[in-house]
Amino acid sequence: MIQSAQVASKFTLFTHHAKTFPDLVTALRNSMLRAGVFKDERTAEEQVVQVLNFDIHLVKDFRGVRYIERITECIPVEEKNEYTFDHRNEKTLEGKFDKFMDNAAIFFGKTTNRELYKYRNIMEYVNDSYVLTNPISEKNIKEMRINMEDSDMQAFDKFLERNWGIKSPKIGIGNENQNTDNLSQVKQAIPVSATPAEQKTNSKQATNKQMPKMAKPKKQTDPNITKPKSTRSSILGNLDLEEE
Repeated sequence: MIQSAQVASKFTLFTHHAKTFPDLVTALRNSMLRAGVFKDERTAEEQVVQVLNFDIHLVKDFRGVRYIERITECIPVEEKNEYTFDHRNEKTLEGKFDKFMDNAAIFFGKTTNRELYKYRNIMEYVNDSYVLTNPISEKNIKEMRINMEDSDMQAFDKFLERNWGIKSPKIGIGNENQNTDNLSQVKQAIPVSATPAEQKTNSKQATNKQMPKMAKPKKQTDPNITKPKSTRSSILGNLDLEEE
């Protein structure tokens, strides 16, 4: 499931019975370790975190009513290069040693206690109503908009701006302020509505207009070389001699 969600599918839906989001990550990580796919816990957890975008957690109360308690977003933490070379600017040995210890502390912190992901609730069920708590991350907003139709995208953009004040960028080819003259020239050269044969013909005509015609080189002949007689005349001459 983790492998197919990474490379071979548009999206992946699956169910689980974890009570909290950290429990979900831990359970999937342990399953991958038991399957023998990974041997290192941190590597297996990194693969799990890259797949989990949203967790829709359902709850069934004592009356038998099932409802969505919360929607949680998983945000992988990207590792940044926080090391410095400030020791080169230090004049004393003590200063260089202090800068080295700072880099060493960063290294051991990343090795032993590096945070692989963050999670936050997007929506929660509070007092018999749903409340929006945190905005969706920019990365997931872009991926969600790419897979929407125009009407859904417009409604989603209004939802983001109304609730969180987020203005999504417009998706289009090129810039809105680009030169329209160049576009009109391209449309005149090769019409979009033309058939493939017409497009090929128009493209060839446009190429011929752009490329100047070059004069054909003249054949140079040597006057000392005589042009041989045709093979047919020589053969007929032999036949005539034989008849005589």
